[in-house]
Amino acid sequence: MNALGFQMPAMRGLAEVGARLQATLVARRLRDPNRAIACQRRTLQSLLQKSSTTAFGREVGLERQMSYEAFRTRVAPRGYEQFIPWIDRMKRGESNVLWPGRCAYFAVSSGTTAGRTKYLPITQEMLAHFKQAGLESLFYYSARVGHARVFRGRHLFLGGATALTRLSDTGEFPAWAGDLSGITALNLPTWVEYHLYEPGREIAQMSDWPAKLRAIAARTSSRDISLVAGIPSWLLILAEELRAHTGVTPLKAIWPNLECLVHGGVPVGPFAAELHAAVGPGVEFHEVYPASEAFIAAQDCVPAVGMRLIADAGIFYEFLPLRAFDESRLAELGAQAVPLEGVRVGEDYVLLLTTPGGLCRYVIGDVVRFLSTAPPRLVYAGRTRLQLSAFGEHVIEKELTDTLSSVCAAWGQTVVNFHVAPRFMSNQLGVSRGRHEWWLELKPNAGVPPEAVAFAAELDAELQRRNEDYEAKRLGGGLERPLVQFTLPGTFESWMRRHGKWGGQSKMPRCRSDRMIADELALIEKTK
Repeated sequence: MNALGFQMPAMRGLAEVGARLQATLVARRLRDPNRAIACQRRTLQSLLQKSSTTAFGREVGLERQMSYEAFRTRVAPRGYEQFIPWIDRMKRGESNVLWPGRCAYFAVSSGTTAGRTKYLPITQEMLAHFKQAGLESLFYYSARVGHARVFRGRHLFLGGATALTRLSDTGEFPAWAGDLSGITALNLPTWVEYHLYEPGREIAQMSDWPAKLRAIAARTSSRDISLVAGIPSWLLILAEELRAHTGVTPLKAIWPNLECLVHGGVPVGPFAAELHAAVGPGVEFHEVYPASEAFIAAQDCVPAVGMRLIADAGIFYEFLPLRAFDESRLAELGAQAVPLEGVRVGEDYVLLLTTPGGLCRYVIGDVVRFLSTAPPRLVYAGRTRLQLSAFGEHVIEKELTDTLSSVCAAWGQTVVNFHVAPRFMSNQLGVSRGRHEWWLELKPNAGVPPEAVAFAAELDAELQRRNEDYEAKRLGGGLERPLVQFTLPGTFESWMRRHGKWGGQSKMPRCRSDRMIADELALIEKTK
């Protein structure tokens, strides 16, 4: 064995010792249920110290020592569109626009709403945030399982293409844009890239998704993988590619030391049973809540209690009650947002972020719900633009996902993909009331396929149980019982490919209050 062969176990041993120490410190901090509020107050003051010196800060009246009350009444919440002129100035190399200094990296994100491409500034302080919060999320895992053995093996991250593109409209200033995973991969500590990170820089840069999966399977099937991370639906596709490459299933049989599956991006519920079967027994699931704007939360206990807000990694959070949210009136809603100490259990909130990338009271577009406040644990509930309320029923993504998971479990079915849309009343078709239309692709199995009407009836009953507004509309006659459309295999894949969402971190929009996606799915079905 060469010298390198001797160094690698030693380095991993040091990594495990260091991780065990850090996990112990994290566990000690997590035992204080009220620590997050004090951290958030310090974070806001730290952010104001720097952002008050910028062009944006001077225009909106930020001050170094301003109180939170002054901050929330003086500074209006903003969506991405209101930040575009400022970000364009940063892209051209102008200094001290949203944050002190210049910004050379911009994370490209379109979320799940099929909207315009966003360019989110990634300053050095934002990179520090993602490094700290990403490691913190792993220490949360080590703290709750009581050991740091996951650091003995390599960590496989199933993300988008990490290659960056130089922006063409920035003049002489070299500004680069790409997936956040690409920006962070370029800034990994050398020891992490060499001893932990998979699938390696060359494969991570690939944009051809099928070829990338084949390359990942070929490279990692003989490696010592202890952790695998990604969006649930893509992890299932990776598992199938590894089975095809090795002839072995589950993943635990390929990687005997696999102990942790990190999942995030979408609720795991509809995919949980199949994921457990794909990875094999003894593999812990660990939920995280990352976004291109910030790494927000991670699991620190059993899944049922939600994810712990990462309150001490440089991001200041605010929460605007969803019932008060109106995207067209953001400038009027600033005083209705509350800091962490003002949230209530069970209420749905629109998430606002103030970041060391210069985004101030930024409406990220996510809806969260707190399951506890001391400590602060929450669940992702959906997107502000992906609600289902064409008839005043106010149904959110989480309720649809949980409903489908429950009904599929009762029927012994596995979801491949789904989308829910309104079907409006039509005098021409003799439909007097609106209803929901569920587009479902289920995985073929040996059992009897479900009958659409009976399946729809159970979805209807379960959703009434979970959502009082929907129940009131159904019982009051404002909504007809739902329809179920079982799609042909590959329908959702075709839609995602057409919209450039096949692979990496892409997610299928689960619902809309219009028929844009449903009508496109119907057209795809007709061509099959």
